[in-house]
Amino acid sequence: MILKKEKPVVPPVTTIFENALTALSKEAPGYTIRLARKEDIDSVIRINREALPENYPRAFFEDLYNSYGKSFFVAETPQGEVVGYVMCRVEYKPGFFKTLLVKSGHIVSIAVLKEHRGRSLGLGLMAHALKSLYENYGCSETYLEVRVSNNPAISLYEKLGYVKIRVEKQYYLDGEDAYIMARPLP
Repeated sequence: MILKKEKPVVPPVTTIFENALTALSKEAPGYTIRLARKEDIDSVIRINREALPENYPRAFFEDLYNSYGKSFFVAETPQGEVVGYVMCRVEYKPGFFKTLLVKSGHIVSIAVLKEHRGRSLGLGLMAHALKSLYENYGCSETYLEVRVSNNPAISLYEKLGYVKIRVEKQYYLDGEDAYIMARPLP
């Protein structure tokens, strides 16, 4: 089912990034968002398994890290514990807002451990990913899939300028539908 096709009015990535840094300094003092390192993969896999029902084999994480490492970020506590991540890839595909083939940044997975939620870490991870997909990879849009029941995530994505494009029926292994959400860059 197609939901929207018009180009949304979205905040520029630079504004999102600045707002995320401000929110992080207030809500998560001492936490940092940084590029993932090879040695973070085990922590990222652990977070994925604890926080999400969709799990991937180790090779999947390693491939995204090796291929798109400039858009693979982690959230770290003041004590150096990795408690969240976002990983992306770049695809050439028909655009959501243009009929041409475009370079599209796919937010493949994002997760924050439950006990660290509510501190704007998801916002910070997304802001870093959007900025990198635009500046480092030259993407003209970005998209993601989200469970239709995940209202906190949907709300965050809408604040970041994403719109619901369509519903993918039974997208997840448990049969739940997903919204495909997208936004143009910058």
